[in-house]
This record gives sequence, structure tokens and C-alpha cells, in this order.
Amino acid sequence: MSKNCLIVNTGSASKKYSFYIGEEKKYSAHFEKEGNSLIVTETIGDNKEKKVLNDNDYPQSARFVIDSLVREQIIANENNLQVIGIRIVAPGNFFLETKKIDEDYIKRAEEALEKVPLHLAPALTEIKNLKSIFGESIPIIGVSDSAFHKTIPLENKLYSIPIADTRKYEIYRFGYHGISVQSIVCQIKEKLSYIPEKMIVCHLGGGASITAVLKGKSVNNTMGFTPLEGLTMATRVGDIDPGVVLFLAEKLNLNRSELNHYFNNKCGLLGLSGSSDDIRELLKKEEEGEKDAALALKVYVERVKENIAKMAANLGGVNLLVFAGTVGERSFVLRERICSKLEYMGIVLDKVKNDGNEGSRLDLEAKTSLAKIMIIKTDEMAEIIKAVYKVDL
Repeated sequence: MSKNCLIVNTGSASKKYSFYIGEEKKYSAHFEKEGNSLIVTETIGDNKEKKVLNDNDYPQSARFVIDSLVREQIIANENNLQVIGIRIVAPGNFFLETKKIDEDYIKRAEEALEKVPLHLAPALTEIKNLKSIFGESIPIIGVSDSAFHKTIPLENKLYSIPIADTRKYEIYRFGYHGISVQSIVCQIKEKLSYIPEKMIVCHLGGGASITAVLKGKSVNNTMGFTPLEGLTMATRVGDIDPGVVLFLAEKLNLNRSELNHYFNNKCGLLGLSGSSDDIRELLKKEEEGEKDAALALKVYVERVKENIAKMAANLGGVNLLVFAGTVGERSFVLRERICSKLEYMGIVLDKVKNDGNEGSRLDLEAKTSLAKIMIIKTDEMAEIIKAVYKVDL
């Protein structure tokens, strides 16, 4: 008999739910802000409906979803649910594995909370909400966002700090967006019937990272101990001189919690432009002559380009460049800018194929390109369901 499974993917300001019977998706709901309103978009089969909710409905979103599943007769009652899977973003060797969430798991997650509050706090809150509904009757599986990156070699995981401190405190570059990259690798194998040997995956969304994939396995990811490291992101700082962190702590008189908020929420495109973290808005402002918006976009593009080159160095070249995430999928302007001047690496974009393309496309490369260029729409929920079913309940 196929399992009934609810999948939860929490963000700092949004939540996604999907309900599966076996590996067939029967229902999905996306809670997010649209302007000043909280909305939920529910999808059942081919029917999609958007509803406006009250802000105080957001903490009760799991209850909303369960009630919808019963009301729409997808399940007879909430006791028909058999297992729940939730995406977990947390540093530490313990969280490199997908496993059942028990008291020890929650204790360890609460200890890790200070390291990644932006990502882990919403997941912990959701777990507590789910347990308040179901108690211990339904197992909840924590699906690791870093598991795909377990294959990164040690030399790419280390920071140049005393090795004793690295081992004692588990300060490694764990990498993130692993569920997304795993989804992309699986889809590429399905679409091409093989996995290119040297693949670079650019997951460009609100959070952004680049992964070097060698023969289907991760060998480097731009994110590190936390998802703050690497590229310039929507509101996250990306790579920064540690000396700047110390300097700002003193000059702005910020404690650790305040610094964490500063680097997670006030930097990136928002900080550079001084006006927006939305690529679409920044492109409009650039056209209107706003210099800081244009500058923010230039910084964004340059960080992506230089990290593509970094990953190519890890791989010894590149056979395939993949764009994923909302920016990677939808912004043909950014794709063109990123690929500009990468001809020396064998990456040549076909402008006609690229222009206006906002979906999945397998052949964005020009005839003279030595590397394939593809857009893949990542499906994290489908990967989470696969991981859940592998856990011994």
C-alpha cells in the first residue's frame, strides 16, 4: 500500500506544503506575502486557487492544509496521514543525514539555532506546530539540505583555522541547496539519458549558490558553514573579509544576534542598491537611471561569474552549465550577463534561444559552445519525498 506523506518546506517568510500518495503529488499549498497581504495558492490536480488570509493564519498554516485535505476528500481524516517530511538547513555532521525527528534531534537543532536562525527557526516552529496537532502518532522526518554535499572532499570543506578548533566545533563548509541540486542531477539524467562529467549548477533565487558536480557527485558548493557564505544574494552578504565583520561589530555596536540579522537581512542586493532585493525591480530601476541599482546588479553578476570559474577549476573544465531557481529560470537578462565573457571556458550562449525564455530549456548554448547550457526547474518537494521513503520508520 502506498504511503500518504505531507512534505513541508519552510522559508523565512513563506511555506510550501505538498501531499503525496506514494510519489504522486495530490495537493500543494504555498503561503507567502503578496504586497501587504498574506496569500495561499492551493493546487489540486489542474485546479489552482489563490486566497487571501489574515496574518494570524500563517502560524496555523499546517492546520489549514490538513483541513483542506479532509474537506477536498483527499484524505478521510487527519489520522490517514502516515508520515511527514520537512527540509532541514543546519550545520553539523549530525544534520548531514536524513533521519527521524525525536527529542535528541530537536535538542541538537535548538543548539544549532544560533548558527542559522533565519533557516532553522521556521522549521523548528513548524515541527512544534505539527507535534501539537498529531502528538507522536505520526513520524516526522528531517530531510537534510546538505546530504548531497557529503561527497565534497575535505580540502574543499576546511577553513584555514586551527585544525583542533575545526574538529572540536565541527566548523566545516557543509554546503546547502543540496536537495535542489540533487533534483537537478536526477532530471538531467532523465532528460539527457546521461550525466555530463563536469557540471556546474547555478541555483539563483533569494538564496543563491553554485555547485560543482563531478560525475554526478558534489565536489564543492559556494555556501559554507552556513548559507551566508558565497554569492551576493537577495539580502544575504555572501563572501566578506572577517576583518570587516569585526570592524562593523565595533563601529555599529552590534552584538552577535544583531550582526546575524544585519548580514542575513540587510545586505546583498538590498544593501547594495539601498532600495530592493528583487531582480525585476532592480532591472526597472537600472533602466530609469538609478546608479546604485545598476551597481548592485553588476556586483551580483560578477560574483556569479567568478564562482563559475572557481567551480570550473575544481572540475578541470565544464561540460554543462545549469541555471535554476527563480532568477536562473526567469531572468534571461541576468543569464546573458552572467555568460558574457565566459567564452574562454567554452561557454557561449545563444542570444535568440535565451531571450524571453522563462521555463525549462535544454539547449541555450550556441553552436560554437563547447559546454551545454540548460535551464532546469528544480523540484525540491519530489526529492524530499524520495528521501523520506528511504528512512526506516
